[in-house]
Amino acid sequence: MICGGSDSVLTNEIEAVLENSKTIAVVGLSDKPYRDSYHVAEYLRDHGYRIIPVNPALTEVLGVKAYPDLKSIRDKIDVVDIFRRSEDVPPIVDAAIEIGARTIWMQIGVVHEAAAEKARKAGLTVIMDRCMLRDHHDWLQS
Repeated sequence: MICGGSDSVLTNEIEAVLENSKTIAVVGLSDKPYRDSYHVAEYLRDHGYRIIPVNPALTEVLGVKAYPDLKSIRDKIDVVDIFRRSEDVPPIVDAAIEIGARTIWMQIGVVHEAAAEKARKAGLTVIMDRCMLRDHHDWLQS
């Protein structure tokens, strides 16, 4: 199942992120269609979000130029959607703070309390251990 595991309760914070965000940097986006990151990014793109792939091993995903890291992106980023292991999160959060992102979204199974607290103290919204696709789908159904 793609993005299994999160409950269907949407908070006002999640709804605000989904409604007010336009550009999503997907860190760890794979070019393999069977991977969750690909499926989620494709879904979000197809629902009107601008997707920016972040993966140092790729040059393009879903027909969009890929960047090696967040700092290489020159455009304003609303959400940094993280598809990496939990232990890889702290430098991603540091970069998100540095580039002025508004939200950190850690996908299902990605949890890092210390990095989340650092992001919150820097003024970012943090959503952790949730699927952006599932939450978006639930939001559309509400």
